[in-house]
Amino acid sequence: MTISRDAMLLRIYTDDAAMHADDEVVDVIVGRARKIGLAGATVLRGRIGFASGSVVHEHHSFGVGDNPPMVIELVDAEENLRAFLNQLEDLRGIGLVTLEKVEIVTMERGQ
Repeated sequence: MTISRDAMLLRIYTDDAAMHADDEVVDVIVGRARKIGLAGATVLRGRIGFASGSVVHEHHSFGVGDNPPMVIELVDAEENLRAFLNQLEDLRGIGLVTLEKVEIVTMERGQ
């Protein structure tokens, strides 16, 4: 049997070099999400990407000049994610932020 429910996906685009004081922006965001009890977060490292400024963020061989794009995905109820957005206002280095409706599908064990 499959159980599903509606939720939201908050996706935050940034890059590996984005910092908040002495901390990486991705670590700050995931830490804040965990602290308030959001359902979960995943950080994805991209190979190459660019935004409206046309600056290319990419991974380089041997890590020299490395600044790959990063995407943080958080899934939870809409009201929780919208409230969480207020906790990100002090962060610089965040690019595009998107919200979209998703369906959480939970498979029962043993299937």
